[in-house]
Amino acid sequence: MRIALIKETKNPVDNRVALTPKQVAELNKLYPQHRIVVQSSDLRAFSDDEYRAEGVQVVKDVSDADILFGIKEAKIESLIPDKQYFFFGHIAKMQKYNRPLLQAFMQKHITFCDYEYLVDNNNRVCAFGWWAGVVGVYYTLRGYGLKYKLFELPKPNRRFTLIQLLEILNSIKLPKVRLLVTGTGRVSQGAQYVLDHIGAHKMKKEEYLSDTPINTLSYCVADANLLVKRKDGVAFSWNDFIQNAGKYESDFMRWASKTDVLICAHFWSPDAPVYLSEKDLRSKEMRIRLIGDVTCDIKGSIKSTVRPSTHDCPFYDYNPMAEREEPAFSSENNITVMAVDTCPNALAIDASEYFGSTLIKHVFEPLLKGEHSDVIDRSMILEEGQLSPRFEYLKDFAEGK
Repeated sequence: MRIALIKETKNPVDNRVALTPKQVAELNKLYPQHRIVVQSSDLRAFSDDEYRAEGVQVVKDVSDADILFGIKEAKIESLIPDKQYFFFGHIAKMQKYNRPLLQAFMQKHITFCDYEYLVDNNNRVCAFGWWAGVVGVYYTLRGYGLKYKLFELPKPNRRFTLIQLLEILNSIKLPKVRLLVTGTGRVSQGAQYVLDHIGAHKMKKEEYLSDTPINTLSYCVADANLLVKRKDGVAFSWNDFIQNAGKYESDFMRWASKTDVLICAHFWSPDAPVYLSEKDLRSKEMRIRLIGDVTCDIKGSIKSTVRPSTHDCPFYDYNPMAEREEPAFSSENNITVMAVDTCPNALAIDASEYFGSTLIKHVFEPLLKGEHSDVIDRSMILEEGQLSPRFEYLKDFAEGK
């Protein structure tokens, strides 16, 4: 079996990789009957020469590979018929902008497995969420320093690391503000990791919602059970919320009235309540003036997130009175938004190493050993151009209905 790491073709550029040079070399050593090669690219956090230094073959043409691994969606014109691909496809939730990609998979008889659906015991096993939370905090604090002219944090480069990030944040005087992290999953855990390692004070709910004075950066974590409430007054239940989200309404304003900086790290679905509506964002009680929307649900639970931003330009302002985007830091009355939807790319080296280790365990080892894998099966959206049973609901979407 011949496997290739393909070069990234999506714009904006992504520097992450499915496997680091050392990881490819180790797999080639352990499974000499197979071969993993790397398609030449000048965009990766790891250079072609770094792969060559580990004895990995770097090639321009990957048409002889059986299975191809990327990170983001591959350009349609780069897809090779009758192959198997792994990457983040962004098609299973019927994202309209990627309908042509799904159609191309069908036309080219491609087998496609989506990293997002590599699941074991209902838990995703290969994800970048923790790293998104880490970078989300860095970018959000960077935005705070720029907005209030307190400090200037450097823009991450291609070789930026977690150690550097923490060293930089530990070198500044942290603002004395209240910061709310929503959600308790991997994104939230990454955000909390940074906050704890830079000396931020973690507050309990009661303390945070009170008028207790603070003397350092202080944060609280709130999951959906604290952010919404049943319209009829019945006590919150997770199972009920998942099954009957329409029976709930936002209870976010009690948090928004006490919060200076918001970091969105929660999962949200369109049938769930809007946490901060346009009306809420105009409210006199609304204290938040900087939002790091790591989850980046466009016009979703937080209506000030009107578009994704980029690593080159991470910030824009939302004018709550006019309900429109304005230039970043153009008015203290505006809400500044950080909505980079590929945050882990700022730590491409560290994030790739972590991601590769999970891929090796859950994908590469069963593939190279020739073992059947339920995890891989569950991620297979198409097999030879045909929708798998779990994803047959995409048929009408693929046909443009």
